[in-house]
Amino acid sequence: MQELVGEGAGGVENVLGGEKSTTMVWLLSLLGLSVVLPFFNLQLVTGPLINAILFIATVVLGWKKTLWICLFPSVIAFSVGLLPAILGPMIPFIMIGNMILVVVFNPLWRKNWWLGVGAASFLKFLFLFGMSRLLFGLILRQSLPAAVADTLAWPQLYSALIGGVLAYLFLKFVKRI
Repeated sequence: MQELVGEGAGGVENVLGGEKSTTMVWLLSLLGLSVVLPFFNLQLVTGPLINAILFIATVVLGWKKTLWICLFPSVIAFSVGLLPAILGPMIPFIMIGNMILVVVFNPLWRKNWWLGVGAASFLKFLFLFGMSRLLFGLILRQSLPAAVADTLAWPQLYSALIGGVLAYLFLKFVKRI
C-alpha cells in the first residue's frame, strides 16, 4: 500500500505518485474543460477558451500530450450544434488547425510569448480559411452561406489571439510562466 500512496501524506502528488500524477491532473482537467465548454453553445466565449486551453496545455503538458486535447472540442461542438451541420466535413481540418496552433506555438513561446501566439494563431487561421475555401469551393462545389463561411474566417484569428491573452494571464496567475 505504501508504494501506491508514496512517501508522506496529503496532496495529489503524494497520493498518486509525484510529477506524473500532476501531469495527469492537468491533462484530465484541461481535456475535461475542452469537452465541456462546447456545451455552452456560445462561440464568442467557447472559441477563445478552447484556444486558451490549447496554449495552457502546451506550456504545462508539452505539445505531444496537447495534441490529444486538439481532437475533442470540434467533435463536441458539432454534436451540440455549435458548429453548423454544413461544416461537418471541416471537422478533421479544425482538428489539424488546432494541432498547427500547438506545434507552431511550442518552440516559440519560451523565446517570445506574443510571437508564438501571433504566429500560431495566424497559421491556424490561414489553414482553416484556405481549407474551407478549397473543400467547399473546389471539392464539394458548394458555396457556404456568408454567416457560416465567416465562422472559419477572421473570427478564428481573433479567437486564437484572445485565447493567447487569456492563457498568458492564467499562466502568470498560477506562476507557470
